[in-house]
Amino acid sequence: MRLLRYGPAGAEKPGLLDDFGQIRDLSQVVGDFAGPTVSLRQIEALSAVSLDELPIVEGEQRVGPCVASMPNFHCVGLNYAKHAAETGGEPPPEPILFSKATSSLCGPNDPIIQPKDSTQLDYEVELGVIIGAEATHIAEADALSIVSGYCVINDVSERNFQIRRSGQWVKGKSSPNFGPVGPWIVTADEVEDPQNLPLWLDVNGDTRQLSNTSDMIFSVAEIISYMSRFMKLLPGDVIATGTPEGVAMGMDPREYLQPGDEVHLGVEGLGEQRQTVVAFGEA
Repeated sequence: MRLLRYGPAGAEKPGLLDDFGQIRDLSQVVGDFAGPTVSLRQIEALSAVSLDELPIVEGEQRVGPCVASMPNFHCVGLNYAKHAAETGGEPPPEPILFSKATSSLCGPNDPIIQPKDSTQLDYEVELGVIIGAEATHIAEADALSIVSGYCVINDVSERNFQIRRSGQWVKGKSSPNFGPVGPWIVTADEVEDPQNLPLWLDVNGDTRQLSNTSDMIFSVAEIISYMSRFMKLLPGDVIATGTPEGVAMGMDPREYLQPGDEVHLGVEGLGEQRQTVVAFGEA
C-alpha cells in the first residue's frame, strides 16, 4: 500500500494511492497517520479494507507529509561510504545518531525555507524508515519486522549552523521545512530489499546525488538494532538513514542552495519530491 495525507497544510486527511494513481479517502477508516495509526497492527487492518469501498478524491490535491507528526525524528550521519569519503572523514566505527526537531516536518513539495542568516544551505536525499512497534534491544535479525513502511526524506541542512556554531548537529537540521517527508508511506511488504534501492537528487536539473542504498555502511536492520540499545523505539518514529555522496558541502567549489533553486529527488519505488528554495520571510 501507498499511504498518504492530502489537503491544505494543517488540515490534511489520510488517504491511499490506488493502482491507477487515484487518491482514495481513508478518513472514515483511520485517524490521521501518526504514532499508533502507523503501527503494524493498524497497517495490517488497513490491508483488509476494500479499495472499491473507498471514495475517490477528485481534483488536484496538495500532498502533505506522509505522517502528521512523529514521536521522534531520528537521523544517521555519514552512513554512505562515498559520502564519508567526500567529507574527508573515515567511515564511523558505530552509527552516528542525531535528531531533527519534529517541527521541521513538511510536505514533500512544500518550499525549502532558507533560514535567517543562512549561508550554507544543503540537501540530502535519504531513505526514511517508519517504525511500527515498540522495541528495545531488538536483534538485528528481527529488526526489519518492526518496520511499518519506507518513505523519501530530504534531510535539509544548514552547514554553518551544523558544524561551525558549536554544539550538536541538531541546530543545522531543524529549521522550519527542513524535513520534507513523503509523498507516501510504502508499506514494508512492498519493499523487497531496503539495501538495494536507487536514490537520486537534482538541483535545477543538474544531477548532484546518484547512488544506491547498497552503499550504506550500516544497513537499516543494523541501524534499528543499534538504536534500540540506547532508546525505546516507538510506533510512528521516523528514521532518516543517511545520505550518499554529492552534497554541496562535498563539492569543489561548493554550490549551496539559493532562493529560486529547484530541488528534485526520489527513491525508486517510494516516490519523488520537488521543492523550491525561498528566502526567509517569503514563504
